[in-house]
Amino acid sequence: MAQSEENAATEPTAAGADAPLIEAPADTVAGEVVLRLTDVVKTFPGVRALDGVQLEVRAGEVHCLLGQNGAGKSTLIKVLAGVHQPDSGEVEWRGEPVTFANPQAAMRAGIATIYQELDLVEDLSVAENAFLGHEHRSFGFVRRGRMARHTRQILGRLGHGEIPPGRMVRALPAAGKQIVSMARALSHEARLIIMDEPSAVLAHDEVGNLFRIIRELTAQGIAVIYISHRLEEIREIGDRVTVLKDGRTTAANLPARDTPTRDLVSRMTGRTIEYVFPDRPTDDTVGAELLQVEGLTRPGEFADVSLDVRAGEIVGIAGLVGSGRSELLETIYGARIAEAGSVRMDGRVLRPGVGAAVRAGMGMAPEERKSQALLLGEPIYRNVTLATFGRYARLGFTDAAKERAEADRIAESLELRPRDVGRPVRTLSGGNQQKVVVGRWLLGGTKLLLLDEPTRGVDVGARAELYQVIRALAAQGVGVLLVSSEVPEVLGLADRVLVMREGRVVREAPAGELDENTVLDLVMAGSLMEGAPA
Repeated sequence: MAQSEENAATEPTAAGADAPLIEAPADTVAGEVVLRLTDVVKTFPGVRALDGVQLEVRAGEVHCLLGQNGAGKSTLIKVLAGVHQPDSGEVEWRGEPVTFANPQAAMRAGIATIYQELDLVEDLSVAENAFLGHEHRSFGFVRRGRMARHTRQILGRLGHGEIPPGRMVRALPAAGKQIVSMARALSHEARLIIMDEPSAVLAHDEVGNLFRIIRELTAQGIAVIYISHRLEEIREIGDRVTVLKDGRTTAANLPARDTPTRDLVSRMTGRTIEYVFPDRPTDDTVGAELLQVEGLTRPGEFADVSLDVRAGEIVGIAGLVGSGRSELLETIYGARIAEAGSVRMDGRVLRPGVGAAVRAGMGMAPEERKSQALLLGEPIYRNVTLATFGRYARLGFTDAAKERAEADRIAESLELRPRDVGRPVRTLSGGNQQKVVVGRWLLGGTKLLLLDEPTRGVDVGARAELYQVIRALAAQGVGVLLVSSEVPEVLGLADRVLVMREGRVVREAPAGELDENTVLDLVMAGSLMEGAPA
């Protein structure tokens, strides 16, 4: 019978127990090419995510993948992990052309992916997660003791033998969960491990331990693809670097430690996609100060941030994922509570909470609009009137005709397509869904609009329309504070730009005084280790 989880967690390792699973594959030769991509293309409706990517990874190396948000890194990961299949080009794995039909096929072949958002089952134990999908069984029964022994061996090899195999994953800190995700990869005898922003959730001392683990893995001939925005990490842990830009390989196999920063940054900048921005007004049309933020702080996210936004002004925040920019917007909006500092609207200090922000005339379009802003199964008009629903309700009944009329007016002003406000909002394109979220706040008479990644998941043509909408709102006196991972978007759309790095504002300037290279240098190269090449 299957042993209980408690017994499995405490069972001692018997003499002669099964050998550790983390041994260098006998047929792996350090330095040999284990993965080669040639002219790989992947297209989605409205966007060519990968446009002829070239990549070569060798056994026993840390190959760093560098590129801005939207460069194609996530799509490339999913192609290698079997989530997507390429439309054309060739993926060669250990000398043979392959197409992985699903993630299980990629894992069986020896390619394991550790995503930034860890895909662990929190209500299962460490051992159950490590062997999820390929549990040890005998005569139909799960051999929990054997799984626990192997998990303990793997954890010991990873330098974390103190983690009990029987502990529930939800009880572990972020760093512990990442170790479990690595243990799962190694339980499959992975020959290539892809790590997507692995240090994003780690403290400084935990990053050092992560690097130690990576060096031990590569010493055994395991290849690692390491994805990070942090150039100082690439300098420290990387062997070679490949740079992506707009789905294309702009540089391959550069030496990680010796390539000058200016070369890496220049290969990440410039775009094949045209960004068509509306003209900025030539006269000073901004009005009185709407928003004033002073010394706003949330430990571990951002510290001592001060900014202001005036009526009719677009202020952009540029920064990497993890720089605190989205958390800052949510705190200003009242969705998070600040430990220190203040937020004022029209000179009055806002009390904590979203309700106070909305009553003061603030609205927000969050990054994850489908999960955080829209009721996908409801009609467009109901999503538009969501923030002002009380206007249309009386004695327990709603005036749907009035809702439709108001939503029709908003749909026309935003050029929503299709215009039928009775359609379920899930049937709209990403750009038109974003218009619905923006329109909701226009109906409420919003004075200040917070936009977090306003064009995320929006095709190229719809971007220009959204830019026109945002600029038109500013012309009507609405203040706009926006966050975007696309540096050209921030520079092209905003009147004034704040650059954030590691939770602090490191530069504030009119958009016309900044260029893409300068901003990237501030958010990335500015954090290079002392002595790294310039």
